[in-house]
Formats: sequence, structure tokens, C-alpha cells
Amino acid sequence: MRNAMFALLALSAATVATAAGSSPAAAYDYPYCLQGRGIGVPGDCSYATYGQCMASASGRALYCGVNPRFAYGEQRRMRIYRDY
Repeated sequence: MRNAMFALLALSAATVATAAGSSPAAAYDYPYCLQGRGIGVPGDCSYATYGQCMASASGRALYCGVNPRFAYGEQRRMRIYRDY
């Protein structure tokens, strides 16, 4: 009986720990992506500077590119004023 109670307690604790730690990650569009074989498209876009990206790519046969979501994101529209 003691083993069954311990197993139930351990299962409950694991369930609570899993549910508590499953919050969604914050999505950021950083300007540089680590790209190359095995990374995927557009790559690992978690670099704010080109230097950070190049330091991570160093010795791994990877390269850095511009994040397309950052580069081609929603652009501001310019208002055109006409002289009448």
C-alpha cells in the first residue's frame, strides 16, 4: 500500500511540474539568423548582432544571414499629401 501511495504521489508531482513548465516561449524576430546544413529555414534567428551570430557559427561550418521576417516585415506606409 505504501508503494502505491508513493507512486501516485510521484505521478502527481510529475504532472504538476510538466503543466507548470509548459508556458509558451516569447517570439522575437532578431535581425540575424544562423544558417547552414541541418539548421532549417530560415535558421536559428536568435542573434541581435552580426558579431554574435558569427561567434556562434565559428568552427561549425555555418554562416549568418539576414532574418527574412525582420527584413521584409510590415513596412510603414508613407502618406502622400497633395497640394491642391
